[in-house]
Amino acid sequence: MDVTTLSQWQFAITCVYHFFFVPLTLGLSILTAIMQTFYYRTGDEVYRQMTKFWGKLFLINFAMGVVTGIVMEFQFGMNWASYSRFVGDIFGAPLAIEALLAFFLESTFLGLWIFGWEKLPKGLHLTAIWLAAIGSNLSALWILIANSFMQNPVGYKVEIIDGVRRAIMTDFGALVFNPNIFTQFPHTIFSGYATAGFFVLGISAWHLLRQKESEVFRRSFKFAAIFGLISVLLVALFGHQQAQRLVVTQPMKMAAAEALWISADPAGLSLFSIVNESAQENPVDLRIPGGLSFLSYNTFTGQVRGIKDIQAEYEQTYGQGNYIPPVFISFWTFRIMVGAAMLMILLAALGWIYIAKPKWYAKIPLLNKLPFLKILLFSIALPYIANTTGWLLTELGRQPWVVFKELKTAEAASPTLTPGMVLFTLVVFTLVYGALMVADVHLLTKFAKKAPELAPVPVQKDK
Repeated sequence: MDVTTLSQWQFAITCVYHFFFVPLTLGLSILTAIMQTFYYRTGDEVYRQMTKFWGKLFLINFAMGVVTGIVMEFQFGMNWASYSRFVGDIFGAPLAIEALLAFFLESTFLGLWIFGWEKLPKGLHLTAIWLAAIGSNLSALWILIANSFMQNPVGYKVEIIDGVRRAIMTDFGALVFNPNIFTQFPHTIFSGYATAGFFVLGISAWHLLRQKESEVFRRSFKFAAIFGLISVLLVALFGHQQAQRLVVTQPMKMAAAEALWISADPAGLSLFSIVNESAQENPVDLRIPGGLSFLSYNTFTGQVRGIKDIQAEYEQTYGQGNYIPPVFISFWTFRIMVGAAMLMILLAALGWIYIAKPKWYAKIPLLNKLPFLKILLFSIALPYIANTTGWLLTELGRQPWVVFKELKTAEAASPTLTPGMVLFTLVVFTLVYGALMVADVHLLTKFAKKAPELAPVPVQKDK
């Protein structure tokens, strides 16, 4: 493999590892804050036990996320020096704000929350966890603002400085309010909330199976079912809006996700297709008539451009070359992501009925024969599958561009690296991150199995 391909593999593996931790951090921070809010308002000790129990798991995951995220930023300079030179004047601003504002807000108030139990007034301690949660989500916002520039470059001009082609920011407001961020940010955020919902749902189901601390985990189960269901529905809503933006801004990605080789009006949504990427055709192609047009325009008519037509246009505009992303991967990552999300909606809805309306659940004969709580335990994996395949589609579907229509991935790698250098670090990072993943799963499993703290504590007072 060449340097660019190896660097892509290294960054992809690092990103996937990192993104195993990030969504759970985003969601658990909010869910923990909600639980503590209930404790603040009611004084019910059960809500305090819930907050302490899930907060501990949140902290373990947060620590792992920080460690893996730092290495990703170093890779911009190490593996992608040409990319960093091109986009550094733009990328630097949101990443600096993320570190200096959002991350410091998150980490500072998280520290106050960790050590503030029984020391801070009850209201101030609650404020600390909410500010930490807000900081965590603001951190994601600024990172996605930077990523949105790669998807839809705005507010810039390209200049040649000292013989190097560079993107120069001309409008900071345009960068911050990039139209892409209004669908990408909520889609990502609610994916994190859904991850936390199913994480809490699955662990609560395990404890309920063992019939221990049933009140703590019965309430946690109910919280998670409602939180998870609302989050997945919002993920689907903003995902639909994101797909509609892709048709306009990145039509090749949408066409690849559907393996649509020839433009069609109305365009059918693939129900089952066998993709032959080398021949640029689908030997088997069963489609729902008008389905893709509806996904794109909310109407069953409307042209969706095909891969071959877009390729021809790009060759005329940007010169000879292959502008087609990996179609097979794009096609199946899209389906796995959507399939996992649909299954999550079903399970979260059934989970709410199971715990809140047991009489309704009992009237469904088929469900009574299923080990529902055991199924929910394994459903913890579903949001991770959806998150990973979603990011693979987002980044691979944009290829061969690293900055869409401005900089190709082949032009972005560091020119002084050798394949041996990158291969060595690729192996090392993969092994180290694998060890961190094992450690994270071990710690989460260890503390998830423990009973929540039951000992009474002094009542905090607002002063």
